[in-house]
Amino acid sequence: MKIDTVCVRGSRSFDPVTGAISVPIYNCATFRHPELGVSTGYDYSRAINPTRSALEETIALLERGKSALAFATGMGAISAWIKLFMPKDHIIVSEDLYGGTYRLFSEYYEKYGFEFSWIDTSDVNKVKAALKENTKAIYIETPSNPMMKITDIRAMADLIHNRGGLLAVDNTFLTPYFQNPLDFGADFVLHSGSKYLSGHNDALCGFIIHSNDEYETPLRETQKSEGATLSPFDSWLCLRGLKTLAIRMERHQSNGRAIAEFLRDHPKVERVFYTGFEKNEILQSRGHNGMISFYIKDPADVAKILKKVELILFAESLGGVESLITYPLVQTHGAIPEEMRISAGVTDRLLRLSVGIENPRDIIADLKNALE
Repeated sequence: MKIDTVCVRGSRSFDPVTGAISVPIYNCATFRHPELGVSTGYDYSRAINPTRSALEETIALLERGKSALAFATGMGAISAWIKLFMPKDHIIVSEDLYGGTYRLFSEYYEKYGFEFSWIDTSDVNKVKAALKENTKAIYIETPSNPMMKITDIRAMADLIHNRGGLLAVDNTFLTPYFQNPLDFGADFVLHSGSKYLSGHNDALCGFIIHSNDEYETPLRETQKSEGATLSPFDSWLCLRGLKTLAIRMERHQSNGRAIAEFLRDHPKVERVFYTGFEKNEILQSRGHNGMISFYIKDPADVAKILKKVELILFAESLGGVESLITYPLVQTHGAIPEEMRISAGVTDRLLRLSVGIENPRDIIADLKNALE
């Protein structure tokens, strides 16, 4: 099936018992066993739940993986992934990525003995120079958050696989509709499913997708033991959101280009970061999203813009049907040290816009008014 059909139909087109075309919400904690030694395959929802299983199967299909694990948040997924490694292992991480990931690695896992290097992974030579004898993994976002840098997935996979290590790719920004990292050698794909996958700013969820049986049991055991599994209701919300992923991503893409072009021509905007503007020789994605970052010429205008927007909502997060504007310096990237933030480009003049699916003329009108 084509990916837009998979989005709509998922792994289960209907419930085999009742014929329901919406996956039922199995909102229960425990399941009855027919007799001693006999199981229906379900026992306790922290470990396995039918609604969550349907979602995991669908996500695996979309990402062209063998297995997917659904977590209560994207941070829960990342935390489970890192349990595949040991203290003193070295992991190279994109320097330009979500601040919560930086906080998790630097404030928590570093004190347990893990080593991290924060590198501009869009530059292969910088990654080569950062490799150590104990480098076990590379963790990248592409496009990056918030500077929209593109990292060559195949090049990163070759680098780390030659050393017997693993590559993880956060695919939140492009989703499997536009990019499938496993096809380019990635070992793991991670998502904050709260964003484009769910798409309506009403659910928190995260995913790990892989195709190697070696990692299935340890990941499942970590998921079950730490308890960060996705609830049945949020699993259903994500399944519902996925049904419109294809048409939403197409609208995000067309709206994003229109708004990026408007911002690029505005006299108060110094520079726009949008992947649709760049002619990139790295052929690993099939399209673009609705994510735009841009520098305002005068930092004094930032607060005015955030106060004056009306249709666009001043809020954290991204990838929903509503347009959102964020100030990364104090919101999404506030946990990153100042020197590192500035080096990555996150300054007091940077704004990040998640373009929704409203009429683009209304979004532009709101921006025009806010920028006056």
